Amino acid sequence: MFPILLKLGPLTIHTYGFMLALGVALGLWFLYVQSKKHGLQAPKMLDMAFYTIIISLVGAKLILFIGDFSYYMQRPAELFSLARSGGVFQGGLAFGIIFALWYFRKNRIPTWKAADIVGTALALGHGFGRIGCFSAGCCFGSECSLPWAVTFKNEYARNLTGITLHTPLHPTQLYEAALNFLNFFVLFFILKKKKFDGQVFSFYIINYSIIRFFVEYFRGDHPAKTFLIRNPSPFLSLSFPQFFSIVSLILGVTLFLILRKRKSA
Repeated sequence: MFPILLKLGPLTIHTYGFMLALGVALGLWFLYVQSKKHGLQAPKMLDMAFYTIIISLVGAKLILFIGDFSYYMQRPAELFSLARSGGVFQGGLAFGIIFALWYFRKNRIPTWKAADIVGTALALGHGFGRIGCFSAGCCFGSECSLPWAVTFKNEYARNLTGITLHTPLHPTQLYEAALNFLNFFVLFFILKKKKFDGQVFSFYIINYSIIRFFVEYFRGDHPAKTFLIRNPSPFLSLSFPQFFSIVSLILGVTLFLILRKRKSA
């Protein structure tokens, strides 16, 4: 666990920020190469990605702020902590998708053809982002006694994220990182074999919804208000992220069926 990657005098490079930047850089590289390969306007696609990242970050932090509105109203000084937080990924994803769809339409870019590449790039970047989460100690897991449990010991990280120290926890960040990398390879395979535009993006929504739903069972950083249904057993509980995952799964399957039917017609 290394929340600080490098410190040179007043310059501090946090591992989370570095891994996030690495994921973004590799995602943009993949987006550029695949856009050229599939006959899309690569410079326009990079512009879209740049603006979408900004919109997504704002959206992710906005959803986090709304979800913890009473907390921030009682502690206004904590508003500055939003700058250090990645926010709620699903909120950022929703804002990003809405903006990207508008951008594609405005610039006459084939929407679903472009979305297939974007979805694959997202899975790649997200995997690196979750490694950053592990280093920083955010999005941590619940207590467990499994052989691969991890024990965090960094006091600096606890002050930033509130992570439980000196207790074996599920490495939920690594679970999700590994599953996102697996999702990337699956989507990349589908991208090369796809039958219709939008097929890959539909599977991105479907796959990530399933990933997030099951990883949520092992999360240990959610307060009580995060749950729609709270039960002593996590497998009989339902958190808001799981609820949103169910909604996303339904939307992903619906999108797949609609686009496949349109292609057949």
